Amino acid sequence: MTDALRSGLPPHIATRICGHRTVDTTLGYAAIYPEDVINHHRSFIARRRSLRPGEEYRKPTAQEWQDFLAHFELRKVALGVCARDFGTPCVHEHACIRCPVLRPDPEQMPRLEEIHANLLDRLQEAKEQGWLGEVAAIEASLAAAEQKLAAMRDLAARHTTVHLGMPDLRGFVARIDSEQRNEDAKRQS
Repeated sequence: MTDALRSGLPPHIATRICGHRTVDTTLGYAAIYPEDVINHHRSFIARRRSLRPGEEYRKPTAQEWQDFLAHFELRKVALGVCARDFGTPCVHEHACIRCPVLRPDPEQMPRLEEIHANLLDRLQEAKEQGWLGEVAAIEASLAAAEQKLAAMRDLAARHTTVHLGMPDLRGFVARIDSEQRNEDAKRQS
C-alpha cells in the first residue's frame, strides 16, 4: 500500500482497491517517511511559486527589512504580544485588553489583575454617576480582562516545570544481572 501511494496512486483509488470504506482507513496503513514529507513540501512550494508573480520573490530592500523587523518590535505591549499580521494597523486602536489577537504573557498577570481591579472600581463609579455608555464600555473591557486572566492562568498552569530528577538505573541493572545469573545457573544444571 505504501509503495503504491508513494508511486503516485491516488489515495481514493487505493481505498477502493483495498475495499476500505474511508480514505482515512487506507491512509492509516500508509507509512509516511520523513523524506516524503520534505519532498512533497518542496514540490508544493515549487508549484505555488510557479503560480505567483516573480516580483514577489525578490530580495527585500534594506528599508523593507527594517520595516519588517520594526513591526515585530511594535507588537510588544504591556500585557504580552499582539499577534496581528505584518503590515496591518491595530484595528482596536490599541485597546489591547479587548483585542482577541493579544497573546497574554503569564508574567504580566499581576498587572492585569491590577487593571481588572481598576475596571471594577470604574464600573462602580460609572453606575453611581449614571454614565450608561461608560458602563457598557467598562463591562466589555471587564469581560475581556477576565477572559485574558483565564488564558494567562491556563498558560501558566500548562508551562510549569516538573523536576523529574536523575533516573536511577541501579535497580534495573541489578534485576537484569539477577535474571542473567538465574539463566546461567539453569543452563549449568
